Amino acid sequence: MSIFIISLIWLTLWINMAQLQQGGPDEKEKTTALKDLLSRIDLDELMKKDEPPLEFPDTLEGFEYAFNEKGQLRHITTGEPFVFNAREDLHRWNQKRYEALGEIITKYVYELLEKDCNLKKISLPVDATENEPKNFIFMSEDAMTNPDKLMVLIHGSGVVRAGQWARRLIINEDLDSGTQIPFIKRAMDDNGSPEEHLIYVWDHFITHSAAENIFFVAHSYGGLAFVELMIQREADVKNKVTAVALTDSVHNVWHQEAGKTIREWMRENCCNWVSSSEPLDTSVESMLPDCPRVSAGTERHELTSWRSLPSIFRFFGEASAARSGAPRAALTRRSHRIKHEEV
Repeated sequence: MSIFIISLIWLTLWINMAQLQQGGPDEKEKTTALKDLLSRIDLDELMKKDEPPLEFPDTLEGFEYAFNEKGQLRHITTGEPFVFNAREDLHRWNQKRYEALGEIITKYVYELLEKDCNLKKISLPVDATENEPKNFIFMSEDAMTNPDKLMVLIHGSGVVRAGQWARRLIINEDLDSGTQIPFIKRAMDDNGSPEEHLIYVWDHFITHSAAENIFFVAHSYGGLAFVELMIQREADVKNKVTAVALTDSVHNVWHQEAGKTIREWMRENCCNWVSSSEPLDTSVESMLPDCPRVSAGTERHELTSWRSLPSIFRFFGEASAARSGAPRAALTRRSHRIKHEEV
C-alpha cells in the first residue's frame, strides 16, 4: 500500500509540474518550489515507515531454524527450507534478516571447525599487539609436524569466511556443499589483501611444515591468490607443493604477469575444475596458457568445489604417486588426458 501511495504522489507532482511549465513566470516559480520540495523527499525513509525494526535473533534457535542430520537448514516447526521472503514487499528487511542469519551461520561453521574437525584457531599477525587489528586461520594440531601431507584450503571473495565455499549453499542446500568440512574430513581419514594474507601464512606456517607433500585447493579468487603466491615465492612453492586443485579459479596469468617458468609448472602440477554443462572431468578449452581445465560437472560457480571433490583427491593421489617415483602406468586416464592437453 505504501508503494502505491508513493507512486501516486510522484504522478501528481509530475502532472502539476508539467502543467506549470506551460504557464508564465509565476508558474515557473511554483515549478522551482516543487522541484525543491522533491529534492527534499527521502524515498528511502518513506518506504521504511511501515518496515519492522531491523532487530534479529542472534542464534539459529531464535530464527527457528536448525541443521538436520543431513546438514540441511530446516524450520524447526514446519521442516521447510529457509524462506527469504518472510515478509512480502519488504525486500530490504528480508535482505537484512538474511545477512543476520548468515553471520550466525559463520559462527556455527567456526564451531564445527573446532569441535568436529579438531582445528585450532590461530590469530594473525602472530606478533600483533593488543590494539592491533587481527585476522585468523584454522589449522590442525599436526599441521607443522606431519611429515607426510599438508592440504591448504583457500576460499573465494565476498561474504564467505574461513571454512566456507559459499554461504548461499549452506543456507539453501546443505553444509557439505557449502563448507570446506568434507575436504577437511577427507584429508584426515586461511590482514591485508587475500594475496598478502596467503603469503603471510606461507611464510610463517606452511613453509615450516614437515610435510613431504603439500596440496592446495583454491576456489574462485583463492586461485588468483595462489598464483600471486607463486609469483612471490616461486622457488619455495615449487619445492614444497605437490599439486594444486583450482575450482572455477578467476586467476589470469597474463594480468598477474606470471612468468614462463610459473606457467610451465602450473601445466604440470595444477588443474582447474570449472563450471560447465559437460560431465565431470571433461576437458574444457582455455585461451590461457597455464593449467588444464576440466568440467566440475555443474554450471553453478559455488558448487564446483563440492562436485569435483572425488576427482580432486584422485588428482592428488596421482600427483603424490608421481612425486614418489611410482610408475606412470599406475595413474588414471585423467592424467593421460591432461598430458594430451599439454601437447
